[in-house]
Amino acid sequence: MVPQWVIEKKRDGHALSEAEIRQFIADFTSGTIPDYQMAALAMAIYFRGMSDTETAILTDAMMRSGDTTSFTGSSRPTADKHSTGGIGDKISLVLAPLAAAAGMNAPMVAGRGLGITGGTLDKLESIEGFNVNLSVDDLRKNIDKVGCAIAGQTDRLAPADRKLYALRDVTGTVPSIPLITASIMSKKLALTTDAIVFDVKCGRGAFMKTRADAQELAASLIRVGKTMNRKMAALVTDMDRPLGSAIGNAVEIAETIETLHGHGPADIRELTIELTASMGLMTGVFSDLPTARTALAALLDNGSALEKFRQMIAAQGGNPAVVDSPQSLLPKAPCTTEIISEKDGWVSDVNPDTIGRIVLQLGAGRQRSSDTIDHAAGIDNLVQYGNKISRGQPLMRLHAASDHLIATLRDIAFEAVAISDSPPTHSPLILERLV
Repeated sequence: MVPQWVIEKKRDGHALSEAEIRQFIADFTSGTIPDYQMAALAMAIYFRGMSDTETAILTDAMMRSGDTTSFTGSSRPTADKHSTGGIGDKISLVLAPLAAAAGMNAPMVAGRGLGITGGTLDKLESIEGFNVNLSVDDLRKNIDKVGCAIAGQTDRLAPADRKLYALRDVTGTVPSIPLITASIMSKKLALTTDAIVFDVKCGRGAFMKTRADAQELAASLIRVGKTMNRKMAALVTDMDRPLGSAIGNAVEIAETIETLHGHGPADIRELTIELTASMGLMTGVFSDLPTARTALAALLDNGSALEKFRQMIAAQGGNPAVVDSPQSLLPKAPCTTEIISEKDGWVSDVNPDTIGRIVLQLGAGRQRSSDTIDHAAGIDNLVQYGNKISRGQPLMRLHAASDHLIATLRDIAFEAVAISDSPPTHSPLILERLV
């Protein structure tokens, strides 16, 4: 195979053969093909696209560039969930123990935050001692023991994706549906699960800004998954407002624990139950959605999911007592300030992009992958869309390392929330379900 011929072929709008795709990925992973040629092919794919068959082959080649693992020896069905990311998205932290409590295995490979989107691994590391760096063998052992585990991507899990994503990030080829699909699916399929559900978000706080773009990505993920003989489903959900009332790291762990105690924000509870229900339907744990919703709500309310979270924390080296005393055992910022409403009315908008940028500047996120984050920084007690509010009532509370840092963001935080004189129209969280 001559790499430049493959690049030219795709540049000119032709479909690549299976042999060409597999050899190109294998040689790129080994270092035989240099970064600049892979970047050129990525740009050709960005402009010319790929068929479902090409995308499935690319996904499989990237998946097989490293190790794969299976949970087929378990008596429990195995299911996974992936979110395209958003502001305040802590769903995986509630969903994994809930799925385990419902009788499923829930192995999850998560990422770190970059820019305004938070990372599940950073949130978990707010818990003293929690180890996200599990080998594939350790991940499997924890699944056998607890039923759920959340860990980072290892060097041997889809290494082609790790290399290619770094190139896409600096060459303007991130927003390509075939490349996004292959990136997500290669990591997910490397963990051989029975079913996968996707939470594809759209709106100001999401990667996909429009519902149409989210629908296109969701459909692509499902088509490729089915081509590779996996059970797939997706929810298209609204990220035109933050999820929950806490955005950051430790503050999101606290909200996770609150939800697992049977309380927590309604949107977190609703979306977690709907995604877990989809996993349960595909794996045969539940026969229909109403039954699944009722059973999962009960597992949140009776402490079963909380106990699985406690067990997961202990199995991954963390202090399980945090589920009983989050306020005393999670990191605390030395400075906090409430942003106060100056009028009566209803919350008609909470801008997720602005909220994400505030949290980033408070120190809870990274502007570069090498940045160190402040686990205690963030926002909590954030009002939600549709809330009735009175003058003098807090709109949110900022947590930071210094009063000076908070002072620089106070006006921006105030402007992130819009108050209207009448209740806003209902805006559903779940926009569409695809199977």
